[in-house]
Amino acid sequence: MTRTATRLTAGLVAAAAVLAAGAAPANALTRPAAVGHHVERGHLVSATHLKTMTADEVRTWLASEKFDAASVRYGVDTYRLVYRTIDTRGRATTASGLLVLPRSGERRLRTVSYTHGTEIYKGDAPSTSDDVWGPGPAVTYAAAGFAAVAPDYLGLGEGPGAHPWKNVPSETSAALDMLRAARQYAPRQGRALDGDVLVTGFSQGASSALGLARALQGGADPRFRLRAVAPVSGAYDFGGAERRAVLDGDMPEEYAVVYVTYMFVSWNRVHGGMYRTPSDVFREPYASRVEKLFDSTTPGSVAVENLPRTLGELLTEDGMDALRHPSGTFAAALREDAEVCTAWTPRVPVRLYKISEDEQAVTANTDQCAAWFAERGVRAPVIDVGDALHEGSRHLGSNVAGTARIVRWFSTLR
Repeated sequence: MTRTATRLTAGLVAAAAVLAAGAAPANALTRPAAVGHHVERGHLVSATHLKTMTADEVRTWLASEKFDAASVRYGVDTYRLVYRTIDTRGRATTASGLLVLPRSGERRLRTVSYTHGTEIYKGDAPSTSDDVWGPGPAVTYAAAGFAAVAPDYLGLGEGPGAHPWKNVPSETSAALDMLRAARQYAPRQGRALDGDVLVTGFSQGASSALGLARALQGGADPRFRLRAVAPVSGAYDFGGAERRAVLDGDMPEEYAVVYVTYMFVSWNRVHGGMYRTPSDVFREPYASRVEKLFDSTTPGSVAVENLPRTLGELLTEDGMDALRHPSGTFAAALREDAEVCTAWTPRVPVRLYKISEDEQAVTANTDQCAAWFAERGVRAPVIDVGDALHEGSRHLGSNVAGTARIVRWFSTLR
């Protein structure tokens, strides 16, 4: 199978279901604690130098995965940072992320935060991946002269436990605390991070980027200021456009199966109320294996191989009914997920990047987010990245093409 199907660095697909419509548990829909409530948040635990590349080596490395190398001006150093943060219940934990610094003469560096797309396996996160796809965007920004900061999220990379997939509050706290860790570490390399932060992300990370932007604009840490935000191919209207794409067959069913499963399992861990036991919503033999497949220790290829190819084979009648008619905990979680476009008014330049005929994060998501912003008087231009394929996927191609466009835009913002 291609990486498009097995790595699943793909979009946030609609889906999941709720069996119980009762009240959410106490931890449901919790938001990251404010600065000051956790004085250790962002504290650096360890730093590991991973790689040094010259500018020519960066160009060759990026081109091997079809990333645009036209913006490369410098070589880079890459580092894995492990830092303190909070989990979905606000308890102390650790997470990891990738910091990439340009080999330039600049001491004070403008900062880009990049939040990545969906991954199933811990080892595929930006700071632990051994390929170009995971760290490629961060290296692109750093080679153009920025300090690039890319959190792995909770449960991925070297973070403990299972990844709470598609949980914007924890993605936001992990991204914010990664910025703090990078700010603490940079002086060890004779550098300093500028307080203005340019925020971007792809797919799952597109919503994460808007979540981080919202937090920064709201004063989550006075040492950082939001400068601009440019997410790529997000599934912002998860309960609308994405869910309809799954149910109407507008998304290839093999993708829908994987993301529906990931959503059920992850949101049941985070919010509760999705199912009492997996067999409530999953048919056997899948009910007995799904929680292990999505505990962040199973390679993506293995997860895909152990799932069916159709929703009818995957879900019970109750599971399909809940997917068609979200209620209770699931409906509340969908509303929270959309708040990255509905619950704040950006006061900085915003550009929303998309690709037409996106087979995973359907294009209507981006248009809907722009419309929600417009309702509050925010003009957020929608930028089509053109016809771009990566390993046969338009969705994955939008990350490559979007990165090339965004690095050029960010470079004009002084």
